[in-house]
Amino acid sequence: MDFLNWQPDWRLILFVAFSLVTLIQLCFYWGLFSRLAFFKPKQKAKSQQHPVSVIVCARDEANNLARNLPGVLVQTYSSSHEVIVVNHNSQDDTRYLLDEFKKTFKGLHAVNLEQEAKGIPGKKYPLSIGIKEAKHEIVLLTDADCVPASEFWIHKMQDGYDEGVEIVIGYGSYHKRPGLLNKLIRFETYHAGLQYLSMALAGQPYMGVGRNLSYKKALFLRIRGFPLSITFLVEMMIFSSIR
Repeated sequence: MDFLNWQPDWRLILFVAFSLVTLIQLCFYWGLFSRLAFFKPKQKAKSQQHPVSVIVCARDEANNLARNLPGVLVQTYSSSHEVIVVNHNSQDDTRYLLDEFKKTFKGLHAVNLEQEAKGIPGKKYPLSIGIKEAKHEIVLLTDADCVPASEFWIHKMQDGYDEGVEIVIGYGSYHKRPGLLNKLIRFETYHAGLQYLSMALAGQPYMGVGRNLSYKKALFLRIRGFPLSITFLVEMMIFSSIR
């Protein structure tokens, strides 16, 4: 071979570079996502049941509450727990629906807000009021358009607490329905959950979903509510589907 006349084969170089980058990426994905794929919760010496305050914020959600709230109210949980629904200035029949639910479910507590909070967008204001009204130290959040995947949702979420743990995050899936859009939404939800749960197991938590999230009331008060980030305090996760 005449090395003086040798010309590099750029196609081969590009193929090798592409293969190397792909291998590195696959190794990264394996190292990250395998944490979740093979995750097994630690066995505890004894079962625990903490008092829990479940908080649901609702604004013109009468139809969703009628369909989904019973799934929250009939949870199998022997320890003390309450369900707080914050009616955020609804113009529909939410108030009357909650009054009817309260006749059957004594653990339901309705908080009716009659005005807006200036400068506090979205759910931050009603959620802050709900947390303030909570009787118990552990608060568990979900949305009016969500229903627990099982009657043991509260039990599984609160079981994630241990010494030094102040936040428990969970997965929130979507109902399976016909259509391409639903498939895309479910894939995006699954992919996001795969990432934030795997990153949390790797010691680098960066988010959770408000429809399946729990933290301690003292933590919320200590950081003075929502202006500060709380994700850096996550020390342990519990994976309990809610859809």
